[in-house]
Amino acid sequence: MKVRKAAVALLVLVTAAGCSLATEQKPSGEGQKVTLVTHDSFNVRKELLEEFQKSSGITVEVRKSGDAGALTNQLVLTKANPIGDVAFGVDSTFASRALNENVFQAYQSPDANKRYQVDDTNRLTAVDIGDVCVNVHTSGLKGVPEPKTFDDLANPQYKDMLVVESPATSSPGLAFLLGTVMRFGENGWKDYWTRLKANGVKVVSGWEEAYNQEFSGTGKGARPLVVSYASSPAATPDTKALLDTCYRQIEYAGVIQGAKNADGAKKVLDFMLSQKFQAEVPEQMYVYPVREGVALPEAWQKSAPLPGDPEATLPAQDVDRNRESWVNQWRSLVQG
Repeated sequence: MKVRKAAVALLVLVTAAGCSLATEQKPSGEGQKVTLVTHDSFNVRKELLEEFQKSSGITVEVRKSGDAGALTNQLVLTKANPIGDVAFGVDSTFASRALNENVFQAYQSPDANKRYQVDDTNRLTAVDIGDVCVNVHTSGLKGVPEPKTFDDLANPQYKDMLVVESPATSSPGLAFLLGTVMRFGENGWKDYWTRLKANGVKVVSGWEEAYNQEFSGTGKGARPLVVSYASSPAATPDTKALLDTCYRQIEYAGVIQGAKNADGAKKVLDFMLSQKFQAEVPEQMYVYPVREGVALPEAWQKSAPLPGDPEATLPAQDVDRNRESWVNQWRSLVQG
């Protein structure tokens, strides 16, 4: 999804880039090691990973690679000499590029949720859901009624209130741009951004700056409207997601083409779809589990329920075909 969901920055990550999370009883032999390539926001409870390693005999090495876009780029650039065995974090805005570049090999996990299948050859498997939505700091509006829709955000009563991330440098920024294309169409989204610009929208490079520096909900910024995630209010009091502005992001995992340990990689992918791993996805990575029947934490059920529109996304092939053009048009229009 992948810059990341609200309050992930508040969590203590249990791994650093390239570090090994092996148990004390390491299995012998290089063939038992699996390198998991992922984004900077990947997180798993140490005890849960150690339990998997002990039961499977696999040593998992986690190698982090920036956000979802940077991860996808690295996987493409290194496909002739793969840097790992399994990858997690390529999201739905970049999935088609990874598939077109043949980065992954086919594998269908027995626990895969086919509802979110992105290609017929099972090269990518959905692991979590992370809807990008505008968030509002309720008391930060200072008596102005809460906006509800994309159109509301361009209303003069919300002038100088919205901060967004650049789609050229940020995964949620790109998702928000795609959401406006989906809402207003190829002939209307540029006019909408012209109205947003006239209404004082502020553009920053990434989620961290937007949410933790510019957003009034964190107590540091002055703007009460920010592009973030549907899950963000679970960690930030007095905020809520505007569900009519959501764009659905799915994060995928896949066994890398040319993996040294493809069999082990498949087991790691299965682990990420297990009941135990999926149950901890909300509090470890601030995203929604993709496995059916996994209950959200009680606090999430009240403040950050999963948005109800699973169709709030553009077809992957449309995104792949137009993404670069849309971003370039946006840059010319908004940043001049």
